[in-house]
Amino acid sequence: MNVNQSAPPVPPFGQPQPVYPGYHQSSYGGQPGSTAPPTHYGAYNGPVPGYQETLAPGVSRAPPSLGAPPATTAQTPCGQAAYGQFGQGDVQNGPSSTVQMQRLSGSQPFGSAPLAPVVSQPTVLQPYGPLPTSSQVTAQLAGMQISGAMAPAPPTLGLGYGPPTSLASASGSFPNSGLYGSYSQGQAPPLSQTQGHPGAQPPQRSAPPQASSFTPPASGGPRMPSMSGPLLPGQGFGGPPVSQPNHVSSPPPQVLPPGTQMTGPPGPPPPMHSSQQPGYQLQQNGSFGPGRGPQPNYGSPYPGAPTFGSQPGPPQPLPPKRLDPDAIPSPQLNELPPQQKTRHRIDPDAIPSPIQVIEDDRNNRGSEPFVTGVRGQVPPLVTTNFLVKDQGNASPRYIRCTSYNIPCTSDMAKQAQVPLAAVIKPLARLPPEEASPYVVDHGESGPLRCNRCKAYMCPFMQFIEGGRRFQCCFCSCINDVPPQYFQHLDHTGKRVDAYDRPELSLGSYEFLATVDYCKNNKFPSPPAFIFMIDVSYNAIRSGLVRLLCEELKSLLDCLPREGRAEESAIRVGFVTYNKVLHFYNVKSSLAQPQMMVVSDVADMFVPLLDGFLVNVNESRAVITSLLDQIPEMFADTRETETVFAPVIQAGMEALKAAECAGKLFLFHTSLPIAEAPGKLKNRDDRKLINTDKEKTLFQPQTGAYQTLAKECVAQGCCVDLFLFPNQYVDVATLCVVPQLTGGSVYKYACFQVENDQERFLSDLRRDVQKVVGFDAVMRVRTSTGIRAVDFFGAFYMSNTTDVELAGLDGDKTVTVEFKHDDRLNEESGALLQCALLYTSCAGQRRLRIHNLALNCCTQLADLYRNCETDTLINYMAKFAYRGVLNSPVKTVRDALITQCAQILACYRKNCASPSSAGQLILPECMKLLPVYLNCVLKSDVLQPGAEVTTDDRAYVRQLVTSMDVAETNVFFYPRLLPLTKSPIESTTEPPAVRASEERLSDGDIYLLENGLNLFLWVGASVQQGVVQSLFSVSSFSQITSGLSILPVLDNPLSKKVRGLVDSLRAQRSRYMKLIVVKQEDKLEMLFKHFLVEDKSLSGGASYVDFLCHMHKEIRQLLS
Repeated sequence: MNVNQSAPPVPPFGQPQPVYPGYHQSSYGGQPGSTAPPTHYGAYNGPVPGYQETLAPGVSRAPPSLGAPPATTAQTPCGQAAYGQFGQGDVQNGPSSTVQMQRLSGSQPFGSAPLAPVVSQPTVLQPYGPLPTSSQVTAQLAGMQISGAMAPAPPTLGLGYGPPTSLASASGSFPNSGLYGSYSQGQAPPLSQTQGHPGAQPPQRSAPPQASSFTPPASGGPRMPSMSGPLLPGQGFGGPPVSQPNHVSSPPPQVLPPGTQMTGPPGPPPPMHSSQQPGYQLQQNGSFGPGRGPQPNYGSPYPGAPTFGSQPGPPQPLPPKRLDPDAIPSPQLNELPPQQKTRHRIDPDAIPSPIQVIEDDRNNRGSEPFVTGVRGQVPPLVTTNFLVKDQGNASPRYIRCTSYNIPCTSDMAKQAQVPLAAVIKPLARLPPEEASPYVVDHGESGPLRCNRCKAYMCPFMQFIEGGRRFQCCFCSCINDVPPQYFQHLDHTGKRVDAYDRPELSLGSYEFLATVDYCKNNKFPSPPAFIFMIDVSYNAIRSGLVRLLCEELKSLLDCLPREGRAEESAIRVGFVTYNKVLHFYNVKSSLAQPQMMVVSDVADMFVPLLDGFLVNVNESRAVITSLLDQIPEMFADTRETETVFAPVIQAGMEALKAAECAGKLFLFHTSLPIAEAPGKLKNRDDRKLINTDKEKTLFQPQTGAYQTLAKECVAQGCCVDLFLFPNQYVDVATLCVVPQLTGGSVYKYACFQVENDQERFLSDLRRDVQKVVGFDAVMRVRTSTGIRAVDFFGAFYMSNTTDVELAGLDGDKTVTVEFKHDDRLNEESGALLQCALLYTSCAGQRRLRIHNLALNCCTQLADLYRNCETDTLINYMAKFAYRGVLNSPVKTVRDALITQCAQILACYRKNCASPSSAGQLILPECMKLLPVYLNCVLKSDVLQPGAEVTTDDRAYVRQLVTSMDVAETNVFFYPRLLPLTKSPIESTTEPPAVRASEERLSDGDIYLLENGLNLFLWVGASVQQGVVQSLFSVSSFSQITSGLSILPVLDNPLSKKVRGLVDSLRAQRSRYMKLIVVKQEDKLEMLFKHFLVEDKSLSGGASYVDFLCHMHKEIRQLLS
């Protein structure tokens, strides 16, 4: 069956629909709508206002390259930049380009660049062993070939297995003073940005895909003779590779016997001299600054660092010749020579730049809407601002895939090692210009489905026999069309009412569910919110309780509501606790609230039903009185111990008694050490880092919370946790219930009202107001030939197919991995259908459907031409972060490196033109894979610095699990924006520069966004007028380092910078706290941790070194 190969005609719908969350649209199918008055249907396949659709017949959009993964933050015992989850802004994915790029012939060169001058460099930590004594760089831009020269090297001293995880890290380099009290003083998480590539016409299927080729100089990286280790995400063994708490069917990781070769592309390429690549012409990257100079030393020695000898003088440059990476010594970590040799730099402008790729994609695909009518289109990058027109496939805001062209056979998939996965965001928020999914009401008969596989009616179903039957596009079953749904077919075989029905013409839509889709065959009640407040000594002393109670008075007016409803249907309840629990009766008929205390926390029950969950407007006076009294009642408390599990149990029992779903908002401050179920002990032990027992730091210390989480999911009880720790609280254990119920976790280390009030209240407001689907079940169906085998995210699974979520909001994603179970057909392609059954905030049961059609290929070149690196990195990061629960961190890191090398080696062997083995050739769509993967490897979960706490690592690990592609992109590769280079009157966002220290000028100011925090870096030589305009002080020395609020000044520069800060915050799902960092100040080490193209203090490689290392790994596989 052939799935819409061309965009269908514009349907005649009426007015645009109200935007989500107000998705009350009128009904279809002749049934009266249940909730909304009838309206005309919007022209949802018509042109978006202001856009002209000019796509010529046969023109398709070129596959972009893509983006990046998550980062991590360091933190000292107190005073840290507590990790916060950052989301993506309203705009998520890139634009579509309708311009057909002219493909250059393979022999058309860019011209060669001159050799880079030889530059010496001070001694720095070399994570991959000694480097070549000299290297020279050429950039021949038809294939971007970087060649180097070096003296003949001695035989290798030893074979390493992947880059060493670390050499040494600074310990406790920041004093624990009040200045650093609310942000990390050590290592902070790296971030990532997505990459893009200009829209172009893909080459013919017979031609190899576009490629970038380099000849990097050797980096002395260790070689990898054998590939033993855990299975990688893309390898073709049966079940899910690594077990996970929320996937009960996952087997333990499979391990190959020592010495066994991993399945990789066999055989070297034909030996030929460097010929030109026939791929697309590669952009010269590097329009953002000077060539890279010497990397600065980080002060020597620092505690724990090895002492290296004096630095030798720079060696004489050798005559240029072809570099042979195999001749480079690769010593083991413990065989490092006593002296590190200086080396000459590769010009970073000659290697792929994330900034350039992102900018190219914005320029090429940001001006036209992305029309989803063509099967297998690669969407614009997540960093590109674009509009989507739904014409039969789900918007990339809902689903993004690692590849939009799936191999037809499992053998091809195993050979390429590219994971086949989709990142699904079922309730994603849309920009105002795009209509939210239409709601279809089929009355008591309910939505039409296939009798065999139960797939829902969608645009890909084929109607036959004059419209009396339809053939399922997922399982090919022939089904009868019910009489009330019958309609005649036109001359093309389409129903004449196809464009009057969203389920026959759109990729995303909703059905009103019948009572058959409800628990106990009974429509659900509206959900409830229960606020559960820690009133122990720490919470009272910090001012948290008073601040929270004051905020709730106004926040309760902002509960989510359905459509244009005047008030929210959600009821609320209140509990306070320390060692015991206090329930409050706030019934509207009472003059004052009543407190009931439950001290038997081992046998938890709810002491009242009537009056606990109430309507806010009806009980307004009583609720206000209660919120006024709580801070006073506990003002003199000396109780320091708290319970935790009984609090969740109480909230769940209250929802069960009220027969409704809902959400618990927990505000908690300390490790629950009071005698009660779920009691925890302090098990923080940094000595376990880099040992086989390190994985225990990520595992919950008791199974009680997993049992409790299962009960919560069954009741539809979602838990959002706000943590305010002053010391270790065992985040790995406390996060289990929020993680398995689809909830969120927020962490504010060493909370101080004056420093953290704005961030906490902003996060709380957004969390309370966001639209949530309750008591949800999600299933992903696929057409014959592939099946969903593994799932990643914040949810629970009681079987192998159903993803169960007590709550799901618009920021959460579920990542699904697919495997072959049969051969696919190139003509009919492959189909995905995501169906989410949930209860809306008004208590309405709904089904949200997303459909996506993908191409299938018999040539590996087509697979590599249609990949999305951003989505690939999102999947690989989640796979690795789950892997640390069961495997040593080093094993997980090595597995990532091996898989990346296998992906690129398969491309080199099967798709690239014959060329010199000294060239590094990367697929155009994957040319940023090495830089982004290096960011994942350097993240605090996989390679922590000395200042990163165990709690921070566990916090970031669970945070990344639910991130979408845009979030992991900026999390792993941060955005660095120069503020003083663009004109002050400019209203557009300044162009970003690469995340490297050498891009910083001491005469400028830069804003770095990592999705959790904002850093404002001020150079020491900034003009006095700029300092005065921005900080209202007369000189650089008077600026307060660590300042978190910019003064409100009436001048253009101050307004521009504050406006940019507000704009960036609006794009993310969590409030990003601002930190002012002065050049050469102690806080600068935290800032430099996010300059992810440089070496990290924890031993992470620079981008240049890692690229050289990957080249060695690829050559090792090919030889």
